[in-house]
Amino acid sequence: MIIIPDDEIVYSAIRAQGSGGQNVNKVSSAIHLRFDINASSLSAVIKERLLELKDKRISKDGVIIIKAQKYRTQEKNRADALERLQELVNSAAVVRKIRIPTRPSKTIKKRRLDNKIHHGKIKALRRKVTE
Repeated sequence: MIIIPDDEIVYSAIRAQGSGGQNVNKVSSAIHLRFDINASSLSAVIKERLLELKDKRISKDGVIIIKAQKYRTQEKNRADALERLQELVNSAAVVRKIRIPTRPSKTIKKRRLDNKIHHGKIKALRRKVTE
């Protein structure tokens, strides 16, 4: 798990979208979290992996922007945004296993075709008998 220093994260409170009753126009409970990948203290490898991710939350400038508005309080939304940022950074830290494409063997191909022929014969026996 990678620890992100708090001084590299910028929070700003905004008004949440959607219906919310009387408070929606008065209280800024949603949180915008901004994290600049290039200016951060992360290792160069993790920075590179984060910038290569095809994620709509990462801007062209290399800034991660996460909007959290699930909860009614700023504190919970801030914790939610921080948790989502942590998940994103941790996912970039995981080294993906390289998939080696394989081909089915001749025996498996033959067995599959034999099963298809056998299944077809069983279905043929279900047809009406005509004389």
